[in-house]
Amino acid sequence: MKIGVVCVSDRCAKGVCEDVSGKLMLELLAPVAEETLYRLVPDERLEIEFALCDLADDQHADVILTTGGTGFAPRDVTPEATNAVIDRAAPGISEAIRMNSLTVTPNAMLSRAVSGIRGKTLIVNLPGSPKAVRESLEVVLPVLPHAVETLSGNTQNCGGNYGK
Repeated sequence: MKIGVVCVSDRCAKGVCEDVSGKLMLELLAPVAEETLYRLVPDERLEIEFALCDLADDQHADVILTTGGTGFAPRDVTPEATNAVIDRAAPGISEAIRMNSLTVTPNAMLSRAVSGIRGKTLIVNLPGSPKAVRESLEVVLPVLPHAVETLSGNTQNCGGNYGK
């Protein structure tokens, strides 16, 4: 899989602090990714949209995972940027992440993260904290191979044919 990682953070983009979450994500993805692509952008909707479109359309990433910008803060616009560029929603992924996160903290219900498909690329918003990134990837990683396989047009294993 070719996986894009987009860290959305004003402070990291300005060099005020280091992007710990995005780097952790790259580390955790290393065993499953054939190639990883990384972008660091501020909490600016157009810059987020551009990064997502570039990774999906020009770099042909199979999956794009974002970190940051999914909460209630006025500059948290990652879900809006994602919704602007996807063709189809994939709400079950974000619902599963929130459901798992609710077992850890009630603050998980404050996540506005979304997931969706642009062309043949799956885009998933993850929270911004390293702890939440780790917990969210535990939920998402097991389904990524099947998601990428079906997005590429291989539907042979769809509809419950696993284990038969």
